[in-house]
Amino acid sequence: MGAAYFYHLTRAPLAQTLPMLLGKSLQAGWRVVVRGQDEGMMQALDLALWKGAEDSFLPHGLAGGAHDAQQPVLLGHDVMAEANGASCLMSVGGAAVTAEEVAALDRVCILFDGLDEMAVDHARSQWKALTGAGCAAQYWSEESGRWEKKAETGS
Repeated sequence: MGAAYFYHLTRAPLAQTLPMLLGKSLQAGWRVVVRGQDEGMMQALDLALWKGAEDSFLPHGLAGGAHDAQQPVLLGHDVMAEANGASCLMSVGGAAVTAEEVAALDRVCILFDGLDEMAVDHARSQWKALTGAGCAAQYWSEESGRWEKKAETGS
């Protein structure tokens, strides 16, 4: 059974934090799906990953292509982990995550904008729903200038 990790972004933007988490996930040997609600946001993240540092290239693609199943990182609007055999799901922009997905995957990461009150409220709702369904969860904050675990529930 996996766990849901909530990342409260208050200092670094999503386009900076996501590549760091994707790099760590790939180092762990995981394939990753990045799920968003907005296709424009997913295209912007795709572009940001292409424009990243040359020494830290992250192989990835946008969902809907001929080679989705081969992508180590697949970005898409409402894309499912099965699309590329992902072990890790990253939810951005308030994309839905189910307790069943948390249980089936090694890791679920929920990244949310701490400067957007609606995003914070949505993340709180997700925390309550997932932990209420028995999922293990951790809450991480970068408020101090470095990532720190602030809360944990479940096993």
